[in-house]
Amino acid sequence: MSYPQKIAVVTGASSGIGAATARRLDAEGYHVYALARREDRLKALGVGVPVACDVTDDAAVASFASSLDRVDLLVNNAGGAHGAEPVAEARIDDWQWMFDVNVLGTLRMTRALLPLMTQGGTVITISSTAGLIVYEGGGGYAAAKHAQTALVETLRLELCGQPIRVVEIDPGMVKTDEFALNRFDGDASRAASVYAGVAEPLVAEDIAECVAWCAGLPRHVNIDRLVVRPVAQAAQHKVHRAAAG
Repeated sequence: MSYPQKIAVVTGASSGIGAATARRLDAEGYHVYALARREDRLKALGVGVPVACDVTDDAAVASFASSLDRVDLLVNNAGGAHGAEPVAEARIDDWQWMFDVNVLGTLRMTRALLPLMTQGGTVITISSTAGLIVYEGGGGYAAAKHAQTALVETLRLELCGQPIRVVEIDPGMVKTDEFALNRFDGDASRAASVYAGVAEPLVAEDIAECVAWCAGLPRHVNIDRLVVRPVAQAAQHKVHRAAAG
């Protein structure tokens, strides 16, 4: 089915950055396909076309790709972290999940949709500052995000000469409803401690703004890598926190 609007596909669109990005691109005039595992959350989002699709499922990704005849913008956002144990105590299942979603999910979607960018397009991958520098307790997540960064950098080299832009956005501290909560197996107090004393961490809409900006630049302009942190976070290990009380 053809549309006069530009076609955008956003993964992990049921919450957080993905949901904010789907809303923002819809406001920018894109025909948005909002993908995630939780179809009920996608329907509640109220924008675009909700598509129940697990990026770790080869058949689901292939089936979705076969339903389209064109894609102008792919936003690889599906991902996340599980656990914060030291490497010596790491849970293999957590690392496996992080690689499956962050790395192989990005690979599946990119590989499936690139052939639909016959007139040119943009691939934006939401990675993390954890893909640039490691930190204690973040071995599995940082390893997955480093791999995701390597995928994006390689893709850009391999597509040189084709009219496809390849963009990486690396957020630092972003406060969303689910990221930290999922990382700590639903432990709300532990999740809240990540942002304790930080006056203004980034929010999902800030990253959606970055996506819209990168996608909206002239076709000959490519933002290779955009690192985005709140003012309170000078580096991965340097965060200003107000004293309690």
